[in-house]
Amino acid sequence: MQCFRRQPKRSVSQENMLLEQSRRVAALNGIRLGLKDDKDLKFLLKGSQLLKVKSSSWRKERFYKLQEDCKTIWQESKKVLRSPESQIFSIEDIRDVRSGHKTEGMEKYAKDVPEYRCFSIIFKDQRKNLDLIASSEDDANHWISGLGKIIAHSNSMNQKQKLQHWIHTCLRKADKNKDNKMSLKELKDFLKEVNIEVDDYHAKKIFQHCDKSKTEALEDDEIEEFYKILTERKEIDNIFQMYSDSEGFMSCQNLVRFLYETQQEEDAVVAAPALIQRYEPNERAKRGNAMTKDGFLMYLLSDEGNIFNSSHRKVYQDMTQPLSHYLVSSSHNTYLMEDQITGPSSTEAYIRALTKGCRCVELDCWDGPNSEPVIYHGYTLTSKILFSDVIKAIKNYAFKTSPYPVIISLENHCSVDQQKVMAQHMTTILEDMLLVVPVDGNKSQFPSPEQLKGKILVKGKKLSRQEDPTNGNNNLEAEDVSDEDEAAEIEDESVKTEVQQKGKSDTLKLAKELSDTVVYCKSVHFEGFDDPSHPRAFYEMSSFSESKALKLAQESGTSFIHHNVRHLSRIYPAGWRTDSSNYNPVDLWNVGCQIVALNFQTAGTEMDVYQGRFQDNGFSGYVLKPEFLRDEQTKFNPKSITEGTWGTKKKLLLKIISGQQLPKVNKSKNSIVDPKVTIEIHGVQQDNNKKQTKVIENNGFNPKWDEEFTFDIEIPALALVRFVVEDFDMSTKNDFIGQFTLPFTSLKQGYRHIHLLTKNGDPYSSSTLFVYINIQDCD
Repeated sequence: MQCFRRQPKRSVSQENMLLEQSRRVAALNGIRLGLKDDKDLKFLLKGSQLLKVKSSSWRKERFYKLQEDCKTIWQESKKVLRSPESQIFSIEDIRDVRSGHKTEGMEKYAKDVPEYRCFSIIFKDQRKNLDLIASSEDDANHWISGLGKIIAHSNSMNQKQKLQHWIHTCLRKADKNKDNKMSLKELKDFLKEVNIEVDDYHAKKIFQHCDKSKTEALEDDEIEEFYKILTERKEIDNIFQMYSDSEGFMSCQNLVRFLYETQQEEDAVVAAPALIQRYEPNERAKRGNAMTKDGFLMYLLSDEGNIFNSSHRKVYQDMTQPLSHYLVSSSHNTYLMEDQITGPSSTEAYIRALTKGCRCVELDCWDGPNSEPVIYHGYTLTSKILFSDVIKAIKNYAFKTSPYPVIISLENHCSVDQQKVMAQHMTTILEDMLLVVPVDGNKSQFPSPEQLKGKILVKGKKLSRQEDPTNGNNNLEAEDVSDEDEAAEIEDESVKTEVQQKGKSDTLKLAKELSDTVVYCKSVHFEGFDDPSHPRAFYEMSSFSESKALKLAQESGTSFIHHNVRHLSRIYPAGWRTDSSNYNPVDLWNVGCQIVALNFQTAGTEMDVYQGRFQDNGFSGYVLKPEFLRDEQTKFNPKSITEGTWGTKKKLLLKIISGQQLPKVNKSKNSIVDPKVTIEIHGVQQDNNKKQTKVIENNGFNPKWDEEFTFDIEIPALALVRFVVEDFDMSTKNDFIGQFTLPFTSLKQGYRHIHLLTKNGDPYSSSTLFVYINIQDCD
């Protein structure tokens, strides 16, 4: 039988001392966040009772409190055997805090409570929303305002401040007896906490070096000394020494030389003084127009030192070309949160997609009870949501991330009466956002994203006698049109049975009111590429399954490109992808397909590449295709590249130098990652490539690789570069740690930091790779 040692009971004075110490730590962390003596922060640190809402019958009181680290929230739980870790969530995991009834849960289960007492916490990952009711308006405001301030201030901290905050939090965690001192055992526990395995000899050596007082415990200045040793970046010190003087200053002139020669910055003369003013913490150096080692590190960790070209974070491309000249960020079956057969449908899925920059969302519409159309994946067990609720969500979130147009892709299975209801909801809810007449009378080609700013377009069927949707409407009430039923293509036995029982028709009666909402995106079946003597109208567009589109790309690449210069093409995942897996979008972009729809809810390489492509051009959801994909006379074929004006071939020289603060994959205290980096090129077939570093054992805190790689890039305009960090495992599949993907044309040269993203595409607070990039023209 195992015996448990009872912890000695603390005296009242000890308890008071610990409480006071906790208050001091919280106050210090508040100052670090720039929230000294903030009333909302003090309220959150004290905590309060809140009603947690899960359903109409589950509404229970729980205590919530901000911890002294000002980074995590502790929540009371009545569950038996619940681990302490599961009662805590990080503020870094919060995407949004919404006041009132702004989630499905609040809408359904808290309508009886005044909005001013309600708020919801929305998480970044697939975690369910946390719907909460405060006991008063004041309490609710404290939580909403306090969390908002902490999130905003945390996001505005520079990398050095984030690192300092994180390390001091880990030090506090390792200080088990809370005496503000660190024993050798606590130091070893701390190193495991920050993801580094150090043998006893090295741990003792560091400890003895810092223990100047010889008291067998580190405190105050000794802990600061230990912090300095731990955060030392020798690889950056070596670069700095090449450009600095004997006193440890890099003059403005030498910074200009570094920026111009190494970083390939063309505006180095203008940039250098601005960087010194922005990042140099030493006032003496700043006055002397020079930079210290600390300022140099802060620059390299900043947006200007990022591998992604910071000027591409703004819209910089020409947005006045026809809509068909752009790649458009697009989601498939947007309403689904999980798989295609039994998973939940939710308006939250639309909000998530739109805030990720998505500009084309899909609505599968079916007749619902009480004459209200519903959205779900037909013939399956996925749950249903109201069409009107989805239109409201689209209205509220369509233009929060990007001002450029949103396309509503309708798959309509409704009766004529409920189609009229759909049309009425769109016109009354969206009001003047809904585009119902051509822009500036343009009837020969698509208007541009610039002309369509703030507008919502409908893609759907059009009554055949209204041949030209840009020519106004006639008096036809309804008629049969061909049905497009992607749900019927699902390769699942229960779905096939359901389709047979319902006796699916090839036609559908279309209401004039719904037809009238379609202006520029008329859905038609693909009958083959244009006959030059009978060209199709520009506003007619087709949807292709991934397999049909890939076949066309393989067999008729150049014809597909010509088609996509004038027409929009939408691609959707194959019917066998019932698990909501994704296909590779790159092969379809390479032939100019604009609306390449993926399952946004499914993380993985395909979604990483997708988000990498669309972080370009200011995350606007629109990326201008290269000139050779916009030319109706182009001879370009990605499957058979010949000489042409496709851009200069490039050689990419890349050095993976080191990693910083890689997260733990396995939360077990004794589990340390063994990281390795893989570099992938995604583009035309000749450019697709993959190379990897060696494995560094037991060090996720500051691994060093110093390995060089070379890649030849045939078509730079179509290439993307993906950096993936994994925890190597000899016996099982490697665990994902983090990744970053960007267009080749957005790469910055020189010494750069890569700020890694989580599996769901959200940034880690301080996990980075340090690399060197050099791009040369090929002979």
